Amino acid sequence: MDKIELEIIGLSYSQTQTGAYALVLGEKGGEKRRLPIIIGGFEAQAIAIELESMTPSRPLTHDLFKSFADVYKIDIKEIVIYNLVEGIFYAKLISERDGEEIEIDTRTSDAIALAVRFKCPIYTHEFILSSAGILLDESEEGEEDKLSKELNSIEDELESLVFEEPKSLSYDDLTVEELNKRLQDAIESENYEEASKIKEELDKRNAN
Repeated sequence: MDKIELEIIGLSYSQTQTGAYALVLGEKGGEKRRLPIIIGGFEAQAIAIELESMTPSRPLTHDLFKSFADVYKIDIKEIVIYNLVEGIFYAKLISERDGEEIEIDTRTSDAIALAVRFKCPIYTHEFILSSAGILLDESEEGEEDKLSKELNSIEDELESLVFEEPKSLSYDDLTVEELNKRLQDAIESENYEEASKIKEELDKRNAN
């Protein structure tokens, strides 16, 4: 199946989902189609700081993955957004080590956060662009300019997220049931730092 190369057009705060961002990918050459993908704030931050060549005070998860891969001589050659099912994009990393090529399934947002770090190309297939892509023609240049301004408007917000110190959380007023609910929510949203703190609080209460 032929692959179509994409490039990152930018990020825009999602108007439909609170706390989410729209990552806009564009077809290189071809028909100027755009592929918008909704991603979480953490992944948007990870992509934005690399695109803007910013350095966080401590390595983020994707930076750690890049350092780990470099140490063990693992290279990511490309990423492929290979499927779209009920609005969810599926992606894979095409990695190489000692001449052996390995495919690894991944979330699309994580794949792109790694792609910008490994400086590797992003691909998709025609059937995905045909079903989810947005076509811009010459008469819509004004709309594209508007989109570009929207994408730049979150730059300051993302930069502040990178260097903002995490606020201490207090769980004293919550019941065990409420703590368990928050723990589940934190795990589902992959907020493992908060999940760890909630687990510590639960363990402390169980020990008393």
